[in-house]
Amino acid sequence: MAQGNSAFQEVITSEQELRDLLGYPGEVVARKVISTIDSHCQEYISRSPFVLVATADQDGHCDVSPRGDAPGFVLVLDGQRLVIPERPGNRRMDSLRNIVSNPNIGLIFLIPGLEETLRVNGRAYVTRDGELLERMQVNGKSPLLGIGVEVEECYMHCAKAFKRSMLWNPGTWLEKDQLPVPARILAKHTGSTEEQIAKSLEESYRLRMY
Repeated sequence: MAQGNSAFQEVITSEQELRDLLGYPGEVVARKVISTIDSHCQEYISRSPFVLVATADQDGHCDVSPRGDAPGFVLVLDGQRLVIPERPGNRRMDSLRNIVSNPNIGLIFLIPGLEETLRVNGRAYVTRDGELLERMQVNGKSPLLGIGVEVEECYMHCAKAFKRSMLWNPGTWLEKDQLPVPARILAKHTGSTEEQIAKSLEESYRLRMY
């Protein structure tokens, strides 16, 4: 039965309520989940320059973090395992800290211009295996760590979100002067000046990508 609370009203509290309202998946949707990275999924990953990484800590606090590099930057070892290189970041290590306390992970791979995405769920490990990391070198630099994933589920996700958002349609993109200014937002949140933040970001992007 739907219940209310102080923040939202008519809150759904059970799967049965959801099923009564939204129904059940069709046959194709029910069958599409596989437990390996087959040749088709490997090809998708080899052409993807971007993946969203979802993790949670042992208390259930969630995080979604982007990872990106040249297409194929995620190393597929075999039908059950892949590795995501951990490039230099801001050292918050949200994903890594979550993984060491809770190995459950969800990934969404994207390919620019393609509206269907590839979803992978499984168990994650933080690895410093030198042999693996060397295979993901860029500009002669190996990542210090990688996120290894043992795949439990792998499946295509339909294009409705991308069609609704028209994300890949340049005609819907904002003009540059209409975009939010990240340095201005960070300055407001941190107490620094916009000029200081902009300089720090530019330096980081120029000198510490790998």
